[in-house]
Amino acid sequence: MKAKQDIEDLRVIDFIMIIVGTALYAWGLVNINIPNQLAEGGISGVTLILYALFKFNPAYTTIILNIPILLLGFKLLGKRSLIYTLLGILSLSSWLWFWQKVPMPPMLNNDMLIAGLLAGIAAGVGLGIVFRFGGTSGGTDVIARIVEQRLGIPIGKTMFFLDAIVLIASLIYIDILHMMYTLIASFVFAQFLNIMEQGAYPARTCIIFTNYPEEIAHAIMEQLERGTSLLKSEGGYTHREQRVVYAVIAPSEVQTMRRIIEEVDPKAFVSIINTQEQHGEGFSYLRPRKKYFSFSK
Repeated sequence: MKAKQDIEDLRVIDFIMIIVGTALYAWGLVNINIPNQLAEGGISGVTLILYALFKFNPAYTTIILNIPILLLGFKLLGKRSLIYTLLGILSLSSWLWFWQKVPMPPMLNNDMLIAGLLAGIAAGVGLGIVFRFGGTSGGTDVIARIVEQRLGIPIGKTMFFLDAIVLIASLIYIDILHMMYTLIASFVFAQFLNIMEQGAYPARTCIIFTNYPEEIAHAIMEQLERGTSLLKSEGGYTHREQRVVYAVIAPSEVQTMRRIIEEVDPKAFVSIINTQEQHGEGFSYLRPRKKYFSFSK
């Protein structure tokens, strides 16, 4: 039943976006990393080492290196994850072959800083798209899952450790200067990967403890056109029941929110929390248009 459900969960849009993401990632490896001698972490970094030392084609070594890893992680991956991982590996390998046949290098004028920034952006956006739609490019993330299951070590720590080993090994064919630019690329990669994975709709969650919850909730809905919720709470010291106003707003609306609270209840206690990702009306679709002009009485 579980396997059947996994197959039913496959979506065409996931397949398309995984192919698009690996295309961008492969473009960066072939057109930026290789010609500018910028290293990479994970299995892709190993393929670059093999290419630099022995001229082994990354399009082929990507598949070869991932075969034993997939065999090790076969039982850990459900059918859906296995299919998406295989798609990511084969798509990445195909695009690596394609971009070598049809190179499209950007005009960098030997500017290594720009090369590092572009390499990080291409990798971060490309793999971010792949991860966001349920895919992987194989390699270290599969190993990290095995380590987490067997040893209980978090996936993030294992991937960082493995990437660090590959980057250090890359000093075989690049010098310290190029490694520094590689670290810049890695930093940019991490930032863009977080943006792509967590969503492009930053927000602030407001939790408001006040003696006038209904008035504040009404003002927020009226002036910001944001939905609110009234949550039941109990004071830890007084054990008095009260209602707390909960609302999610855009960062640009924080000052307006503060003004609303100040006008209604200057003594209110407010907690404003950075929210990584949110979906629904007002953020990811169908946000109501504010009425700047009204002709009705």
